[in-house]
Amino acid sequence: MRVKKMTAAEAIQLIKDGDTVVTGGFIGSGVPEEIELEIEKSFVETGKPEGLTLVYAAGQGDGKDKGLNHFGHEKLVTKVIGGHWGLAPKLQKLALDNKVEAYNLPQGVISHLFRDIAAGKPGTITHVGLKTFVDPRLEGGKINDVTKDEIVDLIELGGKEYLHYKPFKVDVALLRGTYCDEAGNITLEEEAVSLETLSIAQACRNSGGKVIVQVKKVVQNGTLDPKLVKIPGIYVDAVVEVADEANHMQTFATKYDSSYAGNSVIPLNALKEMPLTERKIIARRCAMELVPHSVVNLGIGVPEMVSNVANEEGVGHEMVLTVESGPVGGVPAGGLDFGATTNGHAILDQPYQFDFYDGGGLDVAFLGLAQCDKKGNINVSKFGPKVAGCGGFINITQNAKKVVYCGTFTAGGLKVECADGKLTVLNEGKVKKFIEDVEQVTFSGDVALEKKQPVIYVTERAVFEISKEGMVLTEIAPGIDLQTQVLDLMDFKPVVSENLKVMDERIFKEGKMGLTL
Repeated sequence: MRVKKMTAAEAIQLIKDGDTVVTGGFIGSGVPEEIELEIEKSFVETGKPEGLTLVYAAGQGDGKDKGLNHFGHEKLVTKVIGGHWGLAPKLQKLALDNKVEAYNLPQGVISHLFRDIAAGKPGTITHVGLKTFVDPRLEGGKINDVTKDEIVDLIELGGKEYLHYKPFKVDVALLRGTYCDEAGNITLEEEAVSLETLSIAQACRNSGGKVIVQVKKVVQNGTLDPKLVKIPGIYVDAVVEVADEANHMQTFATKYDSSYAGNSVIPLNALKEMPLTERKIIARRCAMELVPHSVVNLGIGVPEMVSNVANEEGVGHEMVLTVESGPVGGVPAGGLDFGATTNGHAILDQPYQFDFYDGGGLDVAFLGLAQCDKKGNINVSKFGPKVAGCGGFINITQNAKKVVYCGTFTAGGLKVECADGKLTVLNEGKVKKFIEDVEQVTFSGDVALEKKQPVIYVTERAVFEISKEGMVLTEIAPGIDLQTQVLDLMDFKPVVSENLKVMDERIFKEGKMGLTL
């Protein structure tokens, strides 16, 4: 073989102390688990490698021990730059304890940065992140007190403001594929997504670094379809044929689903009607914001249910769902399978998906509502000592033609019931979501106003819109008292619309709504 076939233990000897290591993956898809497991084992036993800088775009982990959690040891890493931190609590703890320099940047920006590094460009210049916590006028993406270096600059081009995300040298790339031939050419035909695998390999190769790829099997030259080769052998330095198939699952939840990889189309069972909970109420009101033939992105949680409601109502065919990891069409998976899609129409590289998003290709995005303030700013990235990270949230919300935030009005114990087309609050949540100032600006209301972007905030009892006058209350649920169950539970006073409407009673009744677009 031109490319050296190695065990994981042999391959990690290519990593030197102080190297910048880039990993590919999305939650559990495309994660080189066996290699990362071996890095942790080596460090625990020998203290090597040490002093690594770790860079990744999408969050990679199971929220416990897998994926990036293998790097969660003091001195193994000294700097981390990532798009999402929530699934790697061991890394997160290092950051919160000021044991590593730590940055959180938009997932799409990092995926583009790999591509720009590969091309020898002076970094990534984009509008994405302006007036959010990654803007150097706010926090510059820095997570803790020991993080001092500025890796994001504010610049002006043609009279407009942009952010410049600085490039860096990639010493080692840790990637994953399906098959590798004797020349090192690697396919991804059984992977759920292709992500920025190619861009990382190119960035590492052009930086003079080492590209290490974990694969399922090494096969004979001439047996791979060149149209399926995603990483040419000329980029690859070492191939690790996985020794334990448990370390090469398609996702962290699924060993292999051919429909995720586009290798089969499976029949979708008829959806069971969802119970009429506060989550379904919110999803129903959100579904009213759909337009025919819309290209949509759905966040995790309540936003996922918008698709269920649309399908229940027989209008699911009117929208094409996309996921930031690359799939277009089909039905996005949830949980540890998130990022994969059943029966997808296409699977793009993640940087190209974000090209489409950043350029305004999404007709509407439905995202979660964790904290909202008087200016319409949203925080989904930091809550007290917990750093979830922004992931693709900033790319998606700053650029979609319309943004709909979906979430309960309060959190922590909220219970409601519906009867006769009215909403009754049985137990109020302990935590207010509408506060004076969010802890961290993940979405900027000011930027939305500058762009004249329609932004709607949907809860089970009230609907708001952003305006120059502030947050405007436009709808209230039937059965809800405006003063005691809405205004008194907000830390700021919204503008109450002169044309305050009652939310459609059909939302609060069992059975189909009869929704039409």
